Amino acid sequence: MDSGFAIYNSKIPMPSLFDPLRLRGLELPHRIMVSPMCQYSCVDGFATDWHLVHLGSRAVGRAAAVFAEATAVTPDGRISPQDLGIWSDAHIEPLQRAFSFIERQGSIPGIQLAHAGRKASTAEPWNGGKPLSLQQGGWTPIFGSSDLPFNEGYQTPQPLSRSEIQQIVAAFADAARRADAAGARIIELHAAHGYLLHSFLSPLSNQRQDEYGGTFENRIRIVCETAAAVRKAWPERLPLFVRISATDWSEGGWTIEDSLALVRHLKPLGVDLVDCSSGGNVAGAKIPVGPGYQVTFAEEIRRATGICTGAVGMITQPAQADEIIRRGQADVVFLARQFLRDPYWPLIAARELGHEIQWPVQYERAKLK
Repeated sequence: MDSGFAIYNSKIPMPSLFDPLRLRGLELPHRIMVSPMCQYSCVDGFATDWHLVHLGSRAVGRAAAVFAEATAVTPDGRISPQDLGIWSDAHIEPLQRAFSFIERQGSIPGIQLAHAGRKASTAEPWNGGKPLSLQQGGWTPIFGSSDLPFNEGYQTPQPLSRSEIQQIVAAFADAARRADAAGARIIELHAAHGYLLHSFLSPLSNQRQDEYGGTFENRIRIVCETAAAVRKAWPERLPLFVRISATDWSEGGWTIEDSLALVRHLKPLGVDLVDCSSGGNVAGAKIPVGPGYQVTFAEEIRRATGICTGAVGMITQPAQADEIIRRGQADVVFLARQFLRDPYWPLIAARELGHEIQWPVQYERAKLK
């Protein structure tokens, strides 16, 4: 019997939302994490006071881990000109300031390393999110697995050569070293939502005929090489996560069965947790969005492979999050928009679920009895 299935069906009581979780040399105080959320608030990739306050306030709210947004490993790998970056040593110090504050609050600082691929060079969402021309501050070329634009009006990406792929893999590894220097304690590789790594995985966006396209083993090659390179550059005591889109939600695309097979390749490479999202690779895909609509992916991957998983997507209520953990559907929950609405969500959730959690001493007078 598979170890993950055995764990799920054992008579040992399942943990709750506020039980600790050990991953390598780190112990999470509970299971609530702040999902990486793009803030589009940088100049030349540098973190600002906005990031200190945005990330720091969630640590004050006692999230177990707080992840910095999708952080570009190369300048042309940004989604927008305002994206966070980590392609140079100069980016370390501003991140270090935020990560140090997070750690002083008892939370664990994390960072998501990313390359936007064929979805690069676009405007911020509040300015329409559309592709930018050079006159508007965009750039060219952008890069992808194949010469297939994401959607009408997007640039046609330049397919990466073999040597350029290796340069991208090396850029992820270099970014991991900088993240370590900045004080991050968890890295998440972004292989979801139609960005570069995901675009290699899906047959709908990868039409290559070399060793990085065609067969399943070829299409997952860049993700496996990146995970292996980052694991080598990243301290052994610290965990490595990968975010995937468990399905493209489109016929002929990436499927949950593909995700299971990918995870079986990633686990021996030293990946500790899979953050289970979905979609983003096909414009106009019909996605059945609703409360907890992606939880079943985290559950299936956890049960079938034995790897730790994170559930994400419209998780808003404490009882809902607690049930996901108690039922063994995931090991952690990632909250995004709910943390924008309430940066102190874990404090309120603990009270609602009858758990004691240490409030910041500065806020003790406001603690609800």
